[in-house]
Amino acid sequence: MPELKTWRELLARIISDTHEKQRIAGELGISHVTLSRWAHEDVNPRVHNMRHLLNVVPHYRDEFLDLLRSEDGFEDLINAKGDESEKEVPASFYISVFNARASTVESMHFWSIGTLILRQAISQLDPDRLGMAITIVRCMPPSSGSDKVRSLRESVGVGTSPWAGDLEQQALFLAAESLAGYTVSLCRPSANQNISEESIFIPTSPGEHEKSAIAYPILYAGRVAGCLLVSSTQVNYFLSPSRLSLIQCYTDLIALAFEPEDFYDPQDIELHIMPPHKIQRPYFANFRQRVANSMIQAAQKQRPINNLQAEQLVWLELEEELLHWTAGE
Repeated sequence: MPELKTWRELLARIISDTHEKQRIAGELGISHVTLSRWAHEDVNPRVHNMRHLLNVVPHYRDEFLDLLRSEDGFEDLINAKGDESEKEVPASFYISVFNARASTVESMHFWSIGTLILRQAISQLDPDRLGMAITIVRCMPPSSGSDKVRSLRESVGVGTSPWAGDLEQQALFLAAESLAGYTVSLCRPSANQNISEESIFIPTSPGEHEKSAIAYPILYAGRVAGCLLVSSTQVNYFLSPSRLSLIQCYTDLIALAFEPEDFYDPQDIELHIMPPHKIQRPYFANFRQRVANSMIQAAQKQRPINNLQAEQLVWLELEEELLHWTAGE
């Protein structure tokens, strides 16, 4: 096979496969004609489109970058190696997190620190806003009559389009049927690079827009509090070692949002099965009203509770109801 001299020749070779050409055009959101013009005419894609192309064909990334070195207009792409996620977490951001932990009242620790970290993380992990959701998934405390963690729940989350910017209001339960549950149970990272292809090894309960996903356990002294779940609209988005290293760094930082009692020994994790998302959603329709009712009932019993305590009670009630639904199906 003749040696390639330009990135256009490489692209032309790749898209000579009709199915691959259709896949790439679809992933990039462009027409087949535009893709062909990039390969066969003197038409340069914009830098963000070229970066997107490298994400779509990760196995050719290094070869593309080598060929792009002789091209004008792609200096920023070359210097960044086509991947913003290769940047480290800024040292100044570590200081911001430590300051937030020192100055935030205890009741707001989790939300404030978690949100701060997620917003920084998504700005680096999805610089071109291709579509990403990052969610902190935390272990549900054992309920009365059980000393085991039976499920997880999504909590603080941020996203870029097509996801909403704030994902907290869309939080649902996850358990053994999910990638997050698999990760927490084993206390090690796990990924699904193409959710449309069923895997017999890694369970997945795909959400809307999700094409690939990865989860890292949130650990402290050998115990686990949950996981950081990252979802992308792009297939194979989590192949880059530098991107994975960055996700690991942010996961380690997020451990600072938790209190020591939020972490559980691995042998205390015995996840059940949760219903599909479409079954869960109606249960959350009156969540705020249930919280208010819990506070009123506690006050009537001369045992007043605050909003966070009432929310936790409602979460435990919902967990029990949904587990009961699964068991009764």
